[in-house]
Amino acid sequence: MSKINNINRRRFLELFGQCSCGLMLSACTTAPITDRKQLKLLPESTLNKQAAQIYENVKNKTKLSNDKEQLREIQQIGSKIEESVSAYFDKINKKDPTYNFQWEYILVDNDKVKNAWCMPGGKIAVYTGILKITKNKHGLAAVMGHEIAHAVAKHSVERASRALVLNVGTTALDIFTGGAISNTRRTTGVDVPGMLRTFGIDNPFGRKQESEADYLGLIFASLAGYDIRETVKIWERMKESNKGQETPEWMSTHPSSTRRIESIKKWIPEIIIKYPPITKIS
Repeated sequence: MSKINNINRRRFLELFGQCSCGLMLSACTTAPITDRKQLKLLPESTLNKQAAQIYENVKNKTKLSNDKEQLREIQQIGSKIEESVSAYFDKINKKDPTYNFQWEYILVDNDKVKNAWCMPGGKIAVYTGILKITKNKHGLAAVMGHEIAHAVAKHSVERASRALVLNVGTTALDIFTGGAISNTRRTTGVDVPGMLRTFGIDNPFGRKQESEADYLGLIFASLAGYDIRETVKIWERMKESNKGQETPEWMSTHPSSTRRIESIKKWIPEIIIKYPPITKIS
């Protein structure tokens, strides 16, 4: 029986390896502008559809701000960045990554949350709490540029694809080791593979995506005509508001505020020269 199991495990791994290689070769793409290699196994249209449904739920179940003037400013900034992204890719004769986006913006009434996010397909939410950090339209454009960059670079598609590969890979490894991973989890009550994956793979990868969104966001805000030098001030204010209570970088999916400030200061001079405004702001 042991010999048969060994043969079955070996055959499974051979098939798994062949299928994985074929899938990965056919699904390897690059991120826009940075040309970082990406793995995309899942159809973007599926994630966009799911994101649109979740976004509708957020709109129905979350308290939205009644500040129409502030929402209008968010929409205006978003529109300028949208136009600038499309114009830039048209200018360099490359397919616009946002051609199938259905852009939409909401302002969530929550002063305690200093955040904004963008779902696949261009569904954006800004929380009133972040406005204390952004202070002005240039700061807000920097935050929105960052969030829009996540969607433009298809980071959600990439994360979902990587999760799929890692989940299948863990299952294959468990089969190969005769269930050693499952046994260890049951015996100790500790998900060691999960911890290793979180701190050794997911978090570092998340920080890489966040840094890429910082860089691309600066480019998009610059193309839209905003003063990206304000971005440094945003992260200085964010660092101050956290009062030294940031999660240690190695435990987080985001770079520390200090590291972000250093990187942004380094990128700004190059971006201002290389990516001048395509869209004028009023």
